[in-house]
Amino acid sequence: MKFKMSLSNWLLVKRNLVVAKNINKSNLKIPDGLWIKCDKCGLLMYYKTLKKNLKVCPQCMHHFPTSSYDRIKQIVELDSWQPLNNNLSSTDPLGFSDQKLYRKRLQDMKVKTGLHDAVQTGLGLIGSIPIALGVMDFRFMGGSMGSVVGEKLTRLIELATSQRLPIIIICASGGARMQEGMLSLMQMAKVSSALYKHKQLNLLYLSILTSPTTGGVTASFAMLGDLILAEPNALIAFAGRRVIEQTIRQDLPANFQTSEYLFNHGFIDLIVPRTQLRMKLIQLLTFYYPSLK
Repeated sequence: MKFKMSLSNWLLVKRNLVVAKNINKSNLKIPDGLWIKCDKCGLLMYYKTLKKNLKVCPQCMHHFPTSSYDRIKQIVELDSWQPLNNNLSSTDPLGFSDQKLYRKRLQDMKVKTGLHDAVQTGLGLIGSIPIALGVMDFRFMGGSMGSVVGEKLTRLIELATSQRLPIIIICASGGARMQEGMLSLMQMAKVSSALYKHKQLNLLYLSILTSPTTGGVTASFAMLGDLILAEPNALIAFAGRRVIEQTIRQDLPANFQTSEYLFNHGFIDLIVPRTQLRMKLIQLLTFYYPSLK
């Protein structure tokens, strides 16, 4: 049976084919980041699917990096967030320069991330419980701890101590900021000292370790929590793997410096997936502060 087409329809089809042929493919722009491939299992997913699952792969539970803005939204009650010391910004006390001037690097990071430095601090509610929260952001110079990071955390802890609030610090850092030399190392002692005064009043401090948490941050406030939580398969370390292997001249286990390895050896207390973190925090805070639930 032959299919019959009118002349007008045939001309219309012919014209559409010619138009389609002449389309310049370079004008067809597909936005970047619509589809995201999991680094661990290879699952290809729509970006909204990943975002809805708090940037955790729904198939293998791989935790993608996320920003401090996202973390605040994920755990703090809507409209309860009160940022503190937002405008504190590092200077360049040493006049440091590597491939780029430190002051220029700081400026570029501010434009790229919308942050003034590598930590956001503030007060908010989790459930109905008031808390003081610090959230480090790895996007800003690898979450490195300079003078401003140490100062903002110290001010947060001192405010929490005066108001008798529990503290939660979410860590994501490559360690002390080399561009500030000794000034960055001093922050380790300053923040730890403020936490000691907070602890003397029997107030709760929860430390949450995300990937990566390394260097001077691990060697100070990250490991001082009354309870230390971590995301699954997070890199948690002080020195780098190669440095340790070359020093002790031995091969290290494949899962060395992961949250699971540290949990099995008693360094951390709980491994909590990001999708369950908010409920776990409510559970822990309610246990410590039953009168506030």
